[in-house]
Amino acid sequence: MSLVGLIAQADERGLAASGLACLDRCLPLLGADDELLRPLWAGLADGEDSAAWGERLEQARRKLGDAGLEQPVGDKAGDGPADVAADTAAAGDEAVRLARRMLAAAPSVPSAAEVRVWADACSVASLRIHRLLGGAAPDEADAALTGARREGRTEGVSPLVAAELRRQVIVLELLAEHGAGGLRRALEVSTEGRRVLRAVVSRRARGRRG
Repeated sequence: MSLVGLIAQADERGLAASGLACLDRCLPLLGADDELLRPLWAGLADGEDSAAWGERLEQARRKLGDAGLEQPVGDKAGDGPADVAADTAAAGDEAVRLARRMLAAAPSVPSAAEVRVWADACSVASLRIHRLLGGAAPDEADAALTGARREGRTEGVSPLVAAELRRQVIVLELLAEHGAGGLRRALEVSTEGRRVLRAVVSRRARGRRG
């Protein structure tokens, strides 16, 4: 089943976990501690009510504050041609904006309708982030390409985006098959993806300094 189909069929817990996992994997862009979202994961596992989710979400936002949120991945030009440096900076800026938006848009009351919209938006944003950090420049075709990938058309997809697609599918399948019992494995999948993205961000930083 395509990613779009899995999101359409997911229940409230699966949708919340899907959106949370996408955001978790993108934390390196925000300069955030790896444990920032752990209370939200724990709340999903414990079946806490919506009020508790909202409180934990607000705590995460307060902890993050403005630290690192204005620092784009491509904030400095490297030693290459000016147009290449500008494209790299633009891609980094957009990736950071997308990650910020994922956190800002998280619903304080995760009703089924609201969390579905959020999970779908997080899926799109995370794929766009991985595409940008994989070397693509922001362009008008980005939304169409991302939509095609989510529908299952993966020809010509970069390894970074392909891996993110697989992770999103795995998280949704785990929650569909195992409910709360799939959350631990979903978190492991997200942690793996965060390490990959952190390595990509580090390489970009070294490239700027080089």
